[in-house]
Amino acid sequence: MILVALGANLPRAAETPAQTIDAAIAALDRGATRVRARSRLYESPPWPQPSDQPWYVNAVVRLETAFDPEALLAHLHAIEREFGRVRGSRNAARTLDLDLLDYEGRVRDGDPTLPHPRLATRAFVLLPLRDVAPEWRHPLDGRTLAALIAALPTGEICRPLPPRA
Repeated sequence: MILVALGANLPRAAETPAQTIDAAIAALDRGATRVRARSRLYESPPWPQPSDQPWYVNAVVRLETAFDPEALLAHLHAIEREFGRVRGSRNAARTLDLDLLDYEGRVRDGDPTLPHPRLATRAFVLLPLRDVAPEWRHPLDGRTLAALIAALPTGEICRPLPPRA
C-alpha cells in the first residue's frame, strides 16, 4: 500500500484549495501512478498556531505505481511544481503539498524517510487516512490507526468538509 497526503491552503489560478486537491488527485491518476482510493476532503488550521494563514484542505490517496520511493517522491515534487508550489519556509502557505506517507510498509532513513516521520501526530493526515486504509498500522511500532487517532492531543482540529455539488 502506497499512501500520499495532499494539502493546500492557497488558491491556484481560479481554483479554490479544494478544487486544487481534486485536480492534484486527477494528476496522480495518470501516467505511471493510479489512484485506487481517495478520502473525503477535510479542513484543518495552519501550523503553528496562531497563524494568519488560511485553513488547509487535506486528503489522502492510496496509489499503485511501478516507481520506487525515490522516483515517486520526484514525481510528487514535479506535480507540486506544476501546481505552482514554491518551496520556502517550512510552515509557509502553499498551493499544493504532497507527502509520501507510507510505501508498502517500508522503513528507511534518507530521502524519502519512510514512513513519513510526523504522520502519527497529525490529525489532518490520520483522519483522511482512515477513509482509505482503516486497517493500516504504523510500520515502525505496529500501532493501529485507531490507536494513533485516539492518542492525538485533545482539541486537535480536523473536520470533513461538506460534500460539494
